[in-house]
Amino acid sequence: MPLPLLWLGAAVIGAAAVNELDEKRKRQEHLRTKGEGDQTRQRLSKHDSGVAKYPSEVFANEMPAIVKPGALICCGLGGVLDHTGIWVDDDTIVELHGSGLIKAISPQRFLQERSGSEIFVACDSKGNALADAITAERAAKKIFEYQDYHLIKNNCHRFAWYCISGLRDDVTTFHQLNKNLSKRFNRKIYWDKWHFNA
Repeated sequence: MPLPLLWLGAAVIGAAAVNELDEKRKRQEHLRTKGEGDQTRQRLSKHDSGVAKYPSEVFANEMPAIVKPGALICCGLGGVLDHTGIWVDDDTIVELHGSGLIKAISPQRFLQERSGSEIFVACDSKGNALADAITAERAAKKIFEYQDYHLIKNNCHRFAWYCISGLRDDVTTFHQLNKNLSKRFNRKIYWDKWHFNA
């Protein structure tokens, strides 16, 4: 008899925790819309990830992303990882696939065979994609090339960082990619949902 009560207690505590996180996220969005979310890197500690809002399909997203060529995008992969690519035009994302082929694909295809059902864009506090035309050009020039893909040493995050920076740095994780992006654009990163035409 005590076991069902234990489960019920755990469910109540879990629901309260999710509600608290949702309220915190709503407060953060409110500050952001008032222009108080635009922190530059100078005000961040060296240990800060540089991310003000991570991609989340669990919590509501009030500000849609304003996407432009060269934007860094991501979706969920296996529930614990993120897959990144570069948006180059209305219907094209360039990604480093696990086969090693750099492909130009549609947003729908980007989500195919991945756990995420939403695409997120790295933005500033106003919802504008952190992007530039040079990033889009670098990504487009790599289409149909092969790389020696490695889950850790040469993955989609490293490819995306190369497109953004032109550097072949050892970027192995989504966290590290965010730190580099935050430094490059000198601001906190907001991962906003992209409402693309499905």
